[in-house]
Parts: sequence; structure tokens; C-alpha cells
Amino acid sequence: MSLKRQYDMTSIFSMASMTDVIFLLLIFFMVTSTFVFPTALEINLPQSSEQTAIKPAVRVYIDADKAMYVSTPEVMDPQPVDSLPQLMGFLRVIEQQAVEAGEDANIAIYADESVTYGQLVEVLNAGAVNGLKMVLATKPAPTSALPKAN
Repeated sequence: MSLKRQYDMTSIFSMASMTDVIFLLLIFFMVTSTFVFPTALEINLPQSSEQTAIKPAVRVYIDADKAMYVSTPEVMDPQPVDSLPQLMGFLRVIEQQAVEAGEDANIAIYADESVTYGQLVEVLNAGAVNGLKMVLATKPAPTSALPKAN
């Protein structure tokens, strides 16, 4: 006696729910990746009550050992720079690329608070001589250190 099934079993697997999960993961990682600020340098920034909304195209780091590093939007990992003339040559190339693209090349300097004022002024002065727009990066001051409004 042969028993037959009333219906045939199909071997089809629905991928609809799997694609939903993949799209949700993709959106999650795209949103959270914008919060990551990759830097491997230990720089303790000085505090300031003034902040700017300028997004720097290039970042120059000066650590506590007075070593200089540069990172660009294309190369996020800070690259070591040996001397001030080499730094200025690199920054001039970046400035020329930005001018050709019709953009402003804003350069942010992230200097450790232990860096001497003299070395910081040397970097800012070299940038000013070469016509570069440089901004000194700081961390926000606590609200108790802000000046009182009259």
C-alpha cells in the first residue's frame, strides 16, 4: 500500500527577511562609522571657550615629544614629518590641489598642551608665510571657565 502526500514540498528558501537584516546592518555601520575619529596619537589639547565650525581638510599633529604628523582625508592615518620645511612643502601641495578643485584647504593644528609656544608659532608663521589658512584645535572648556555675560 503506497501512501502519497497531499501536497508537494518545495525546497525554496525565502531571502526577503535576510535582505532586510543585511540592509539594517549596512545602515547601522554607515551611521556609526561617521562617529569614529581615528587617531593613534596621544595629544592632550589645551582648553578654550571659543569653537569654530570649520571642517579641516588637513590635520597637523604635534605630540608631547614635539614630533609632527600629517593626515589628509585620503590618508587618515597620521604620517610622520621630519622637519618644518618638509611639512610646508607637503601643505603647499595640498593647498594647490584644493585650489585646483575649487575648495578651501583649511588646516587644523592639534598640538599637545606641553608643546612650547615657540614651536607652535613657528608652524603657524610658516603657514601664514605660505598663505595657508590654519586653525589651532582645542577642546571645549568646562562651563565654569567660560566668561560671564554682562
